[in-house]
Amino acid sequence: MDIEAINLNKSFGQTVVLRDLNIRFAQGKRTVIMGDSGCGKTTLLRIIMGLETFDSGELNGVPKKIGVVFQEDRLLENFSAVSNIALAADKGVTKEVILTHLDYVGLHDSALQSVRELSGGMKRRVALVRAILSKKELLLMDEPFNGLDEQTRERIALYIKGHSEGLTTIIVSHDIDEVALLDAELIRMERTVPIKWSANALKYHDAIY
Repeated sequence: MDIEAINLNKSFGQTVVLRDLNIRFAQGKRTVIMGDSGCGKTTLLRIIMGLETFDSGELNGVPKKIGVVFQEDRLLENFSAVSNIALAADKGVTKEVILTHLDYVGLHDSALQSVRELSGGMKRRVALVRAILSKKELLLMDEPFNGLDEQTRERIALYIKGHSEGLTTIIVSHDIDEVALLDAELIRMERTVPIKWSANALKYHDAIY
């Protein structure tokens, strides 16, 4: 089932963040959301997660099991990378499976270190693996490439693509290159009307203007 927001409104006090937002995320597809700071991208993700309530409108099609990469890594600093991932992992995910994923993202040698000893980019990769291995029907990622260098970003993009095929995945980003990198559709969020382009259509649009 697609996830659809219909005339969704959300304010914080006198500040209107979402006004009559109409947006649809296709089932089984990766979608990147972009837009100016303050247009409500993170707020929309938090509403989908159930961490914020909307003031009016409708939100349909959201499954119960959601894997999340927040803007902040939100790791247990005194626990190891393996332990952080195991706490959220789907039933049946073994330590060996976790180590295989950590090895792929370049963290095999750091798997048993406490997270507080890791760099920011390493923590980000732990948070990504944790979301990928969680029990989920929907994957939400808020700036998943934060703190990663170019080479690592490309490897992580392959990792995300390889483990999100057929899974509804919504990614907030400020980098247009990540649309193609993740082979995703693009939704540009504005204060009033979101405009949806496929990655190919976006390239064509840029070429003719």
